[in-house]
Amino acid sequence: MASKQTLGLIAFIVFYALAPCLSAAEPLVGLWRLKGQELNGQRGDFEPLTLQVSETGGRYSFAFSVPLNDIYFVTLTYTLRLDGSEADIKDSGGQKIGTIAMTRSGTGQYTLVMKGVNRPDSRGSLTISADGKTLVSESDAAQGGRSMHSKQTFARD
Repeated sequence: MASKQTLGLIAFIVFYALAPCLSAAEPLVGLWRLKGQELNGQRGDFEPLTLQVSETGGRYSFAFSVPLNDIYFVTLTYTLRLDGSEADIKDSGGQKIGTIAMTRSGTGQYTLVMKGVNRPDSRGSLTISADGKTLVSESDAAQGGRSMHSKQTFARD
């Protein structure tokens, strides 16, 4: 029969061998629903919008959808790594409409750059609240010589 010390050592080795598998999921992963929207500090009306973020093999898929006759219709998607490399942004028909690059900049914090043809480049951030229940997306762009700041607040579903 193994001694308590041997069993303790085995448990220690198994725990550290499995530790990478037991790490917490990326805070972005989940289903988020739009709860509020602002443009240049002014709250505005908004249509229902859902953001689904999933992860497979270190790549994060973002799917934005809106309800149409009680069925959620995906309007925009992209799949990227959080290392700053560019990924294609695709519309509902699968056509590329731009690119996005995102980097994890801290726990629950991300920076991004979006570019598109006939659209102003925008820089932004995603911030997840400490309790993991709120996601705030903010971005800045210049269009026609005017600066625009948008803010969207999502709640975890």
